[in-house]
Amino acid sequence: MKVSYVLVYRRLLLVVFTLLFLLPLPIILGTKEAECAYTLFVVAVFWLTEALPLSVTALLPGLMFPLFGIMPSKEVASAYFKDFHLLLIGVICLATSIEKWNLHKRIALRMVMTVGVNPAWLTLGFMSSTAFLSMWLSNTSTAAMVMPIVEAVAQQIINAEAEVEATQMTYFSGSTNLGLETDESVNGHETNERKEKTKPVAGYRNEAGKISGKMELEKNSGTGNKYRTKKDHMMCKLMCLCIAYSSTIGGLTTITGTSTNLIFAEHFNIFKEMFQCDKTGTAKQKACAEVIKQEYQKLGPIRYQEIVTLVLFIVMAVLWFSRDPGFVPGWSALFSQYPGFATDSTVALLVGLLFFLIPAKRLTKTTPTGETVAFDYSPLITWKEFQSFMPWDIAILVGGGFALADGCEESGLSKWIGNKLSPLGSLPVWLIILISSLFVTSLTEVASNPATITLLLPILAPLAEAIHVNPLYILLPSTLCTSFAFLLPVANPPNAIVFSYGHLTVIDMVKAGLGVNVLGVAVVMLGLFVWMVPMFDLHTYPSWAPTIANETLP
Repeated sequence: MKVSYVLVYRRLLLVVFTLLFLLPLPIILGTKEAECAYTLFVVAVFWLTEALPLSVTALLPGLMFPLFGIMPSKEVASAYFKDFHLLLIGVICLATSIEKWNLHKRIALRMVMTVGVNPAWLTLGFMSSTAFLSMWLSNTSTAAMVMPIVEAVAQQIINAEAEVEATQMTYFSGSTNLGLETDESVNGHETNERKEKTKPVAGYRNEAGKISGKMELEKNSGTGNKYRTKKDHMMCKLMCLCIAYSSTIGGLTTITGTSTNLIFAEHFNIFKEMFQCDKTGTAKQKACAEVIKQEYQKLGPIRYQEIVTLVLFIVMAVLWFSRDPGFVPGWSALFSQYPGFATDSTVALLVGLLFFLIPAKRLTKTTPTGETVAFDYSPLITWKEFQSFMPWDIAILVGGGFALADGCEESGLSKWIGNKLSPLGSLPVWLIILISSLFVTSLTEVASNPATITLLLPILAPLAEAIHVNPLYILLPSTLCTSFAFLLPVANPPNAIVFSYGHLTVIDMVKAGLGVNVLGVAVVMLGLFVWMVPMFDLHTYPSWAPTIANETLP
């Protein structure tokens, strides 16, 4: 009986135990660094165990930092709404219009018809395109753009397989298949209000034209699972993780792909002064492809609202790309007197506001004389529709990560951790690189990527000078590893965006991300000795390094 009570109140007990177990840290040491570390450990434990809702845990820095005297409440509060949140608002305006007018369904069905229903080929295609986009756009923007399409593709495949299985079952039972009986539409046109006479499949709800941005499959009453099969759930997990990882990995390949590469380039300047698709498959896959084709035909010709949404989608992507491409001046050069003022969030807000202005359809009323007249128009999206799509919980979650990063910097915890790297100078060079890479990879899970690399570059540079090693030998792998934030939803914005779709748990991300982190470090180490060393002549100690390294001492 006592054990059952413990299990019932396990989350409450875990919260109390964690707070008390770590309490000696601020009491005995009493430094700002220790108090910040206490907050960091508490938040990390709660995030990993989900003892409290993730967004509630994200609010703890707003409570604990002022009480510990680390940051004033006003400064902590400002961390919860930053440039990222404005970007998110603009992107959600786009996502709302895409899903309201079924553009995501049209794109998803067309892509499945082109590539095939094999999840492996679809995943490869999504990863390749996402990584390519991330080379030129911000990682966050790329993930936010691609995920609604990925979600629609996954849902259409699950839907098609469900209908095929229902067809096979009714065929073998000798009964008429009601699963594919639909109303005939006039001239092939279909609107959002169209309803299909579909026989529901156990554990699955098929509502064409009412696809939400998040999976809304009914829970199977027998298993408590919200997916038809475990295979469906694993496919959704696979696609989500691949988008999160490819959006981050793609940003590593160009200077402008991610902020950490730009920061390294700035420091370095100071130092120097798809496979061919096989569309054949099993009978089940061919049947699924036929259902997908039928679903696409039901959509009818592309409508005005879809065209406008697609145009705005392309405009947003082009403006993001052309803002500051790196190899040529972008449109941000028109505002050279305010460098760095216009960001991706500026573009997102500009396009996002247009969705509330551009007419979607006229609103009419009937006069007493029986005449139908227009009295107003309805925009592409309304504020109520936007609110229903806006993931406020994710906005708070990411804000909590920003607050933690600011607290680590203000308290001196980040600097304290960085200074502990100084004794590494007595170790072999390869081991120094490995330790620094693993350390950076771990630190960037709880601190922002730009803050991590900005903090550690001035520490690692003089360390390289002290052991008379080319600074790039240590700085290049450390810079790349700073982007390996794959473990937690709050580790970087792409992770948070993917997590918001509800297919993944924190444990899922930790299990998968840990392996990706280790693999990423291994690939960087291999690339360092096989490719970077001969390309940049890293065995040679450059003449510029000693002077500049002295200038960068903390």
